[in-house]
Amino acid sequence: MLTLLHISDLHFGPPYYAEVGERLQAFAAELNPNLIVASGDFTQRAKREQFQAAREYLDRLPGVPTVVTPGNHDVPLYRVRERLLDPFALYRKYICGELNTVTALPGATIVALNSTAPRHAITNGRIRSEQLDFTRGAFQETEPDALRIVVTHHHLAPPPDFEGGEVMPRAKRTLDFLSGLGVDLILGGHMHRAYVGNSLDVYPGQDRDRGIVIVQSGTTTSRRGRAREREKNSFNVLRLDTTTIRITHYMYFDDAEGFLPTSRHIFFRGGRPPLQTGPAHSDINGREIAEFGGSHDDL
Repeated sequence: MLTLLHISDLHFGPPYYAEVGERLQAFAAELNPNLIVASGDFTQRAKREQFQAAREYLDRLPGVPTVVTPGNHDVPLYRVRERLLDPFALYRKYICGELNTVTALPGATIVALNSTAPRHAITNGRIRSEQLDFTRGAFQETEPDALRIVVTHHHLAPPPDFEGGEVMPRAKRTLDFLSGLGVDLILGGHMHRAYVGNSLDVYPGQDRDRGIVIVQSGTTTSRRGRAREREKNSFNVLRLDTTTIRITHYMYFDDAEGFLPTSRHIFFRGGRPPLQTGPAHSDINGREIAEFGGSHDDL
């Protein structure tokens, strides 16, 4: 079982909400995940002091492998010369020296792709053909039964509401490619509200049986939430094993002074339940009751 904490859009700078940030630290320490994914927008305006604060914050999280990827706010917006000549200088110095990374854990490979396009699309993103080749190469060494996870900042599926949310150009091409590689899960941010679903919900694709589970996090520590999560904060906890992907979505509530679970989701890897040796539905229902009943506690 792999326990993954998925956070995003910390936005260190004026939008950062320190009280929520400290509550997240406490939650993460108690959860003690095997892996943390932070899917971009560590800063509000890509300033040195904002990156320094983000780095200090990341260093206080549990000392487990942490997968990061830059967001569009992590490149200079108004410092045009810097954005054109060396847009990732501060991100490389304080967050991660590489823009596309591969992290291997027992039973899982995680590929993080830099979806920002500071010279072409300041807000929206891009996944380039060479990055797809990079992803293919990364998964060539992956065991057949291992989880295959891709992390981007920008989203490949639209949000289920009417507030913006235009997907990246050539998103369908990317989804088809990743599906062909056997990718199980895509994690992202950028939209400032959560979305949990399957790529088949928005695009039937070339493989209509499998699809890819898509999990978007809202903004975890800023007051820049949108739509249902306006002025709210959220993150996801994922529990992954050889057959299932289980996601619990958490939101911060002021009156509770902490994060509370607001929804839970279960998906079967490969798009179908495993073959059963006994009565098919009793095993599945029993697991759902045990894992998602009222007494279930992710911690």
